[in-house]
Amino acid sequence: MKRHVRIFDTTLRDGEQSPGASMNVEEKVLVAKQLARLNVDIIEAGFAFSSPGDFEAVQRIGQEVEGPTVCSLARAKPADIDSAWTALKGSPKPRIHTFLSTSDIHLKHQFRMTREEALRRAVEMVRHARSYVDDVEFSPMDATRSDVSYLCEVVEAVVDAGAGTVNIPDTVGYTTPKEFEDIIRTLRTRVRDCDRAIISVHCHNDLGLAVANSMAAIHAGAGQVECTINGIGERAGNASMEEIVMGLRTRKDFYEAGTQIRTEEISKTSRLVSKITGMVVQPNKAIVGANAFAHTSGIHQDGLLKDKNTYEIMQPGSIGLTQSRLVMGKLSGRHAFRAELAKLGYALSDEEVNAAFERFKRLADQKKELFEEDLESIVSEAVTKVPERYSLKALSTQSGTNQLPTATVELEVDGQAMKETGTGDGPVDAVYRTIARITQTKSKLLAYVVKAITGGTDAQGEVSVRIEQDGEIVTGNGANTDIIVASAQAYLNALNKLASQLERRANQGDKIGLC
Repeated sequence: MKRHVRIFDTTLRDGEQSPGASMNVEEKVLVAKQLARLNVDIIEAGFAFSSPGDFEAVQRIGQEVEGPTVCSLARAKPADIDSAWTALKGSPKPRIHTFLSTSDIHLKHQFRMTREEALRRAVEMVRHARSYVDDVEFSPMDATRSDVSYLCEVVEAVVDAGAGTVNIPDTVGYTTPKEFEDIIRTLRTRVRDCDRAIISVHCHNDLGLAVANSMAAIHAGAGQVECTINGIGERAGNASMEEIVMGLRTRKDFYEAGTQIRTEEISKTSRLVSKITGMVVQPNKAIVGANAFAHTSGIHQDGLLKDKNTYEIMQPGSIGLTQSRLVMGKLSGRHAFRAELAKLGYALSDEEVNAAFERFKRLADQKKELFEEDLESIVSEAVTKVPERYSLKALSTQSGTNQLPTATVELEVDGQAMKETGTGDGPVDAVYRTIARITQTKSKLLAYVVKAITGGTDAQGEVSVRIEQDGEIVTGNGANTDIIVASAQAYLNALNKLASQLERRANQGDKIGLC
């Protein structure tokens, strides 16, 4: 019987630490519900103590998302652990995840603690967390640069104190597969009663080895892997969940281990996270990249036509890639629309369905056929709306080879209609400059990405922008068959998020940074 490896998804916590990838509460809840459909074992919903927004996200996900264990991160401090429990106490399956470094580099330069002090603090905080919940996880941060004997001492102590899961993080992406496998085997051999706790791993991708290191740890007996959708996360990111899951599934003969992930939900989950965070998946990304199941070589094509096993070790359907079309149009009714959403796994409130249906009808007037990806874009827009301080009422542009690009934009700003005309280097630049003048905002455009949601000349164009102002970085999205309109929608979506975050920061203080 193959061994079960738990999937601990930290997209909503460590994944959100990707620059510009922050999500609002509604977006986090939407992603968490999709993670539940994916059937992950644990969702790390956030760091409750860090901000009121993270506290609310942990609380709502714990109460609204059924299935997975819901976890909050907490530093090895009483106030952090108290906050985590307050946010989680409405959840049927809560977990508190507390952490403290064990490497001499961190203890000396960051925490100003001796090894003895760190060991004592770790034990005390695990016991404090256990006074609230039965399910406690402890992470010795920067474990792969720690003295192995001291690491074994800390792991043994926190297991004795009640930690049911001990996570071994490669916090800075420093280790190698053989080295990490040896560390896991050493812990399982030298730590007394190690089998009383699940050994977990959390690998960063600074050297491009996060997935390889995670797989090596599983081969050495690790029972849980901490990972993110599309591999997003701090710096170069985390181990990619889809790569680990499909690696175990495809090479079950080697690893003799597997997960309970519903792999058919992988592609949909990847697209959702990419859209919400604005982090585009590179075409050659394993499993979920646009080219992952594309074959160009004539030799490959010939072999594939004769037998798919010649050049495909996985089937596209195994991750939810289908060629089925959504045959719906402007005559389709609300009931049929809701039924199609249900087929895709979306359970929306009446208010959310109404908002999505209105967008669907507008798009159906522009497109002959709507596809699954169109619906996912519509649902994401309808469900993750932020308070609209700025909304687009009308837009027109003029440009050409011998004409100065000009844009006329009409917005509603705090309920008041405002209209201006401006120029720029191109039609999009003219629109953005005019919007900035109307809204009197001074954000800096960090990224502008355009892609087609589906094929065809009438395909929706999806625009993602990333802007920064006063240290706040946000992502905005827009989709329309007119790419200029989509660009304006994306910019306004980002400005609305920025306004909301700056207002929240003014009222609540800066968010605490994490390691």
